[in-house]
Amino acid sequence: MLTLVLLALLNGICIGLCRILNGRLGQASDAYYASLWNHGVGFVFLSLLLVSMPTPPIEGLLDAPLYAWLGGVVGAVFVVLNTLVILRLGATLCSLLVISGQLLSGVLFDLVVKAVNPLQLLGVIIIFAGVLAFRRMEARSNSPEQLPPHTQQLHAQTLKPEKM
Repeated sequence: MLTLVLLALLNGICIGLCRILNGRLGQASDAYYASLWNHGVGFVFLSLLLVSMPTPPIEGLLDAPLYAWLGGVVGAVFVVLNTLVILRLGATLCSLLVISGQLLSGVLFDLVVKAVNPLQLLGVIIIFAGVLAFRRMEARSNSPEQLPPHTQQLHAQTLKPEKM
């Protein structure tokens, strides 16, 4: 069990790092090309990894329902959306919002499949309250009038709308 917990934590670190790296790549080009490169490099990496592994049972993949194949589309949308917002919201707020969305969707999916414990719902509400509190605190501390003059100019540049 401890191994699984540590792997899940490592996965969270990888997701956070991936967001930051894709945000930086998106800053150098745009969110769509950053997502394309993200998935292209990931495809090459996984292809090389799979070459060294035993052959998986292909028939199991072919028996999957059609909607199961949409995971790649959802993953691409995730990367594009994240690349669009991370540099504007910051890594912490972006992560909090993504995790909140994951928790909310998890509870909603569990509602469909099985009964949800009221404590799960309370946990999601508490996390949303934490996100709102963080955002309010961040808005107060980042208001331009509270920043030093040299930082006010940088702050104004980061808030400019993106060219589409």
